[in-house]
Amino acid sequence: MGLAWQQGPLAGRPVGRFLTPDPLPERLLFAEPLRRRMRVRFGDRWIADSEDVLVLHEPGRYPVAYFPLADVREGSLEEAGRTTAHRELGATAWYTVRGGGREAVRAAWRHAEPPSWADEFEGRVAFAWRAVDSFYEEDERVHGHAADSYHRIDIRDTSRELVVADGDRVVARSRHPVVLYESGFAPRWYVPREDIDGNALIPVDGKTFCPYKGVADYYAIGGTAGAAWSCRDAHAEVGRVSSMVSFEPDKVAVSLDGRRLEPAPGQRVISHGADRGLDVHEAREPST
Repeated sequence: MGLAWQQGPLAGRPVGRFLTPDPLPERLLFAEPLRRRMRVRFGDRWIADSEDVLVLHEPGRYPVAYFPLADVREGSLEEAGRTTAHRELGATAWYTVRGGGREAVRAAWRHAEPPSWADEFEGRVAFAWRAVDSFYEEDERVHGHAADSYHRIDIRDTSRELVVADGDRVVARSRHPVVLYESGFAPRWYVPREDIDGNALIPVDGKTFCPYKGVADYYAIGGTAGAAWSCRDAHAEVGRVSSMVSFEPDKVAVSLDGRRLEPAPGQRVISHGADRGLDVHEAREPST
């Protein structure tokens, strides 16, 4: 979860609320400087390179990076002859992106006539995440969407006993699980593999990708698909949970110090939007 996504403060169904006597507008947009060098690669060449990126947080969407047109490689953009309307930011002009002998139609856009209260978007362009080859911060590739500085993960050790059961069968029992706190989400408990009955975990097809944790593999337990998952090669920032296993409390019985855990409301993970999706195999490719 970030500022405007899932249950964030500016999302449609926030986990908390603003303490104000007057209701807030139904939708609030928030723009801020990224303060990181960001680059865009397409057709084996850099088509944008800027330290002046602006990030738009819009309810129900991942953060979107906007580059000054002056920081986009000359000849990389061609007007696509298509204009749509953004409900707050007005007319949106679309572009074909060109580079290295390739092109992607409607792969970038610009708010052509932003209102006066959003004039910082004048002369800026955004690139559709899946339409270009890759985005980078300095020399490291970033996946999924622009950085959301309001998304945080903390991992803590605990000595509480966590037990996972499928009916009468104990699948896992651990006195040293770790708990992962992720902005806006209920705590997720991860168990070392040595504390799990490995025969109970049946690998299933299908993987997902989190820009903050990495690629997740899934397991069935007792015929229930998706009952557990593991980031076998988690990102370095959350490396403590690499290869550990977390269990879905709505699919198997997960108890902490004898208390049954229940799924928190509104915690269903929502996949990336069409312009921010990511192929799992692509997520595992190294930076170039």
